[in-house]
Parts: sequence; C-alpha cells; structure tokens
Amino acid sequence: MNASTLPAQKIINGVSFNATPGQRPLRVDGCVTVGELFHKRCTELSDRTAHREKDLGIWKSYSWSDYWKHAKWIGLALRELGLKRGEVVSILSEDRKEWAWFDMGIQCVGGIAAGVYTTDSASQLQYLISDSDSRFLIVENEEQLDKFFEIENEVPGLLKVIILEEEGLHDLDNPKCLMIQDLYAIGKQVEVHENGWFESEIQKTTPQDTAILVYTSGTTGQPKGAMLSNENILAAIEAGAHSLPTLASDEQLCFLPLCHILERDVSIYFPLAARSTVNFAESPETVFANLQEVSPATFTAVPRVWEKIYSQVQVMKQEASVTGRIAFEMALKVGMDRAEYSMKNNPIPIYVAVRFWIWDQLVLRNLRRMLGMDRLRRGGSGAAPISPELLKWYWAIGVPLIEGFGMTETSGIATLNTLEANKPGTIGKAVAGSDIRIAEDGEIQIKGLNVFQGYWRNNAKTAETFTADGWLRTGDLGKMDNDGFVTITGRSKDIIITAGGKNITPAEIESRLKFSLYISDAVVIGDGRKFLTALIMIDQEHVEKFAQDHKVPFSNFASLCAAQEIKKLIEAEVAATNEKFARVEQIKDFRLIDVLLTAEDDELTATMKLKRGLVEKKHSHLIDDMYN
Repeated sequence: MNASTLPAQKIINGVSFNATPGQRPLRVDGCVTVGELFHKRCTELSDRTAHREKDLGIWKSYSWSDYWKHAKWIGLALRELGLKRGEVVSILSEDRKEWAWFDMGIQCVGGIAAGVYTTDSASQLQYLISDSDSRFLIVENEEQLDKFFEIENEVPGLLKVIILEEEGLHDLDNPKCLMIQDLYAIGKQVEVHENGWFESEIQKTTPQDTAILVYTSGTTGQPKGAMLSNENILAAIEAGAHSLPTLASDEQLCFLPLCHILERDVSIYFPLAARSTVNFAESPETVFANLQEVSPATFTAVPRVWEKIYSQVQVMKQEASVTGRIAFEMALKVGMDRAEYSMKNNPIPIYVAVRFWIWDQLVLRNLRRMLGMDRLRRGGSGAAPISPELLKWYWAIGVPLIEGFGMTETSGIATLNTLEANKPGTIGKAVAGSDIRIAEDGEIQIKGLNVFQGYWRNNAKTAETFTADGWLRTGDLGKMDNDGFVTITGRSKDIIITAGGKNITPAEIESRLKFSLYISDAVVIGDGRKFLTALIMIDQEHVEKFAQDHKVPFSNFASLCAAQEIKKLIEAEVAATNEKFARVEQIKDFRLIDVLLTAEDDELTATMKLKRGLVEKKHSHLIDDMYN
C-alpha cells in the first residue's frame, strides 16, 4: 500500500488512528500488529519509565528500553529452545513486569501467549496446558512450580518450565526447569549473532495472526481458549482511545489478573498506544495500600473491588466521631444532589456546585486522598453488573465511575458509558468500530473487528457462538433505547420461570443484594417454583465486625453463619432489597452458604463469579429445605 492509498487518520492524545473506526487495515500510529507497535514505542520512548514495581518495599522504575531488551532476550531464547510460530506459551504468575515482558517477547517471535490463573489447581493447569498444547510454561515461584511437578508426566509436550523466582529452589535439579536469568543468558548469546532477526520476525506477523489465547472463566463447563488476533487487540486499543482515553502522563495500577482480558487491555495493550506508566501492585492483598501510594489517573476494576472500597468507607464512618459522621452524611447528601446532574453530564446549578465545593474542601477531598483517588480522572467498572446506587455513591464523593461491558470474545470491550455520554443503569453504547443489535429473542449480538477469531481447536463451539449472518451471540439478554444505550436484563441461561409462568431475570435482584455491606454474593433460586429464594454468601470481614461489636459469639465461619443475630441481620438486608421489587420478584426465604469460598473452590471462577449451576447442585439440600 503506497502513501496515497493509506486511510485518513484521526489523532487522539498524540496517537493516530484510522479516521473511520473499524476501517481495514486497522492502524495504530501506522502499526498493524501489536509487535510493530511495541517496537515503535520502545524505540521512541527509550529511557522513559514504562513500568514500576516494588523491590524490598521501594518502588523501582523500568524504562521502555528495559522493556524492549528483556522481551527480546525472551523471544530469542524461546525460539532457540524450540518455540515455533503459532505455538503456545503459558504464563502462570501474579501480575509483575515479567508478565508484560513475556507477553511481548512471545508475540514478537510469532508465538501465542496464554495466561493461567495462579488460583488454578494442578488438574486445571494440566487441562489448560494439554488443551492449548503449550510448549513452554512460565511459573512465578516454588508454589506454582509444585503444580507442574504434580502433573509432569501428563504434559509430555512441554519443552521447558521457566521459573521467575529462585527462592527455595537453589537445589532444584530437573532437566526441564530453567531459571529466568538462565533464559536471559541464552537470549543474550543469540543476540550477539542475530543481526536484526528479532525485528524481521516482528514484520512477518500479520494482523490476522493469533496473538494471544485467553481462556474463558468456565461458568458453563470447561474453559474454552478464545483466539484473539493482532487485529482484534488493535481494535480494542482503538475503541479504548475513543471512549476511555489514556494520557502519556497517566499513572496506572495493575492488579487484576493479567490472564483476564480486561486487565490485559488496560495494563499492557492500552499503555502501548498511550505511552503511559504502569505500576504493578505487590499482591492482591496490598491493592488498597498500593492504590494510595500510586494515586492513579484512571482505575478500572470489577464490581467486587468497588464494593469493597465502599464497604471500607462505611466501616470508617462507623468508627468516626459523632461530629465526623454527621459531617460525612451532610457532604454525601450534597454530593448526591450534584450526582443527579454530573452523572448525566448535565449543567450543575450554581447553588449545588457551590455547596459541593464547600463540602468537598471540608470532607470529600480528604476522603479521596485516603482512598488513593485524589488524582482519579475516571473510574471504570466491568466484567459483571454493578449496582446503580453504588455508581451514584462514587459520583457523590467526587469519583466519576462509569460502567461498560465486554467479553473475552470481544477482546474485553464492547459497550461503554463515557464521561460525556453516560446513562446510569445501562452498559453504554457500542464502542467505536462495533455494531450491536438486539435479536428477536432479546439476545444482545455484536459485530466488529474486536470480535474474536473463534475457540482454539473447537469448531463446533465456535459455530454455536455466531449467528448465520456472522454476529457474535453474547448469551446476554437486553434492550437498546433510541439513543443507542444498551441495558442488560439477564443471561438467557439464567432466566427463572416461576410455577406461575412469570419470567424473571435474577441479575438485578442479585446486584442489589450485593450492595449490602454484609452480603458479598447471592444466587436467586425459583425456576419452576412458586416463589423466589436465595443462597447468600456473607461478607466475612464486615459480618465478623458486626458480631464483635454486638457481642455475638462465634468460633469459625460456619458458627458465624449459624448465629441467630447474623440471620436476622441478613434478613433485614433482604427485606430492604425486596422493597425495590414487585411482589413476584421478592425473596421469600434465604439460606447462608456457611463455607468460606475462594477462587480455589469449584463454585467460584478465578474471577470470583459464582457458577450458578454448581452452586445450586452443591447446596441443593439448602434449596430443598427452603421449599419443603
């Protein structure tokens, strides 16, 4: 293609995109693959900081040059050890700079990077390695390496296991295992003689080549490997630039698992285009402390994180002085008045703006500083429904929080609200370059360059996922208003049809239950039954505090759930939720799941979503008890 036939361009925050979103060939700053964009950025930015990570409690910076040379050593070494184009490398690690280095190094030499959740069991790891036919496995530490040792004989196709942390492994003697420093050494040796081979491999990659393999969470069966091409990822980058602009000066915090496409987008791919700096959280347990330290410009999280921050503020309020509680409530009331206008980008009356400014100076600004949100330009929520009341609460304290929707199969991004076009209670409009339609049965269907290539070695499932005319079936039911804003009403597989013939989608009821300080999750039951009931997971931290404050005796989690005072507490929360729904949609009875579930349990996916069918099956005795 010569210069005269190149598509017209649009510049967004110093990055060029096609003037018409979704137009082929899709180019980001003239690049048509992720590897090209990576090479361009590292060459251009050189000594500027790309990543920060804590080392012995101190934040340490790593430049774009560091990013490039480590990715290059990784790519060269993997090819030297036997990786071929189109083969898969699995990464089993918490978030850290090496995750991004491996992702780029693998892609630059034509490999396919696939993430594995650190909470996955050895048997789940075996399934993923075998299904993807991975040739290499990257493990973070001794704990993750032990999972490989459990399944070593079942995954003979693995050439090498590369270990990122040596602690506790100095005496390791296994011919398949290789320390990261030894991998770098191989890459450095190859680099001496490669004479531009790495750069030429980047140029061999095409937009249609599969870049990454992202396994679905497995809520409806075994995980499936979604193949995302270079073009898919660039389409997500383009959509993000239009609707979720990131600036070169932005600081970001990476903390959700990079196996998840949402975090992969916002912490690896979007920063490639934006030139922003990514700070890696120390661990999932330190996220809130790291948030305070980094004070990012943008922050994207799943609803459970936003719910937890809200819960922390409620606890802080309870522990404050009487004067402090009154001041916060008055500030929040004014904030709620302002949110009525600001959430919809409507002009704020002067008397509301002045009152908010006063209370912001006195209370809310300090609260945002305590939360690490004093520089936050935009918060984002996705991956699951979030309560509209929770959204409004954040806007009230001065944190603009918008909701969007995406799937692994849409490269993580499909619809978005924006600060300029926001309709609370919806998931926003179709992103730039995508189209959305509502099928006759109410299913939301999507088409665009962000839609995946299909499932890895599973043509049957791929065919099921697309309509005859090529639209992606999301499995979500919804509606679209005249302005193009989409509202999800439920999952097609989750619809409850009561014995009286009433169709009920449980998602909204469950979402409102989870807005409670004391409820972390819920599953509404009632298919074929005369009335609705619910299985409820309590929030351990806040229910334990309630028990301690009210001198409720308990010895463990099960006894806490069994306490009559706790049952009455949850009963009051259920009653408050029922007031928002019609009689046929109200919860008539509930039971508490008295087992503390974690991502290692079968009932939860790695992204902490309840597997509805498995929960109902495992706790059928509780369900039977409610209806008997």
